[in-house]
Amino acid sequence: MGANPRRWDGPAALWKSSARLDDHVTRKPQLSGMRTDYLRDELAEADLATTWLAQFEAWFEDAVRAGLPEPNAMVLATSSAQGRPSARTVLLKDVDERGFVWYTNLTSRKGLEIADNPYASAVFSWHPIGRQIVIAGGVEPVDRAQTEAYFASRPVESRQGAWASPQSQVVPDRAYLDQALARVVEEFGPQGPTAPPEHWGGLRLVPETVEFWQGRTGRLHDRLRYRHDTAGWVVERLAP
Repeated sequence: MGANPRRWDGPAALWKSSARLDDHVTRKPQLSGMRTDYLRDELAEADLATTWLAQFEAWFEDAVRAGLPEPNAMVLATSSAQGRPSARTVLLKDVDERGFVWYTNLTSRKGLEIADNPYASAVFSWHPIGRQIVIAGGVEPVDRAQTEAYFASRPVESRQGAWASPQSQVVPDRAYLDQALARVVEEFGPQGPTAPPEHWGGLRLVPETVEFWQGRTGRLHDRLRYRHDTAGWVVERLAP
């Protein structure tokens, strides 16, 4: 009777088999061959809403209905006064005709960079539905009353963390943060602080351009951009 290729000879045999495979199969991702052909939809000028806000709200609702994780997550890029960029993910907490609002420690890297160079760009990447939105413009502070109202609505752990964390600063270890949190709990009690620290607040990205990107086949994507000029908002198509 011939040997059974599915026979189980225990962990040692499995290890030997894996070792043999390692001799022939590279585990390094083949980046040059990674690509997705977007076949889901298209975006024509006639499809656009009359304002960038209405178009954003429609696409955001699509992202929510699609079940995307944290559809309000946006990559925010800022730059120092010397032109050195940095980027991170923040959560959109409000949007209206004035722009896109998030909240942060104002002494963080992004907060200090915006204080020196009040311009930014943000990207919503919704690749499972073949879309992204790119915003660029100036940044302005949100009024304190709005900041305080939002802060009071946050979970207690988030309010405690805003007081405990010296965001973007080097700390010696995790214990430093745990001890800082313990001091906040001791000071404010289990209900936590109800008002934000002075160095914590809201910022608004006031758009000068809002680009809606729809993936298409063969990398000939649709890119339609609302751009603000002296006459108001205009729509223009960009080459992919």
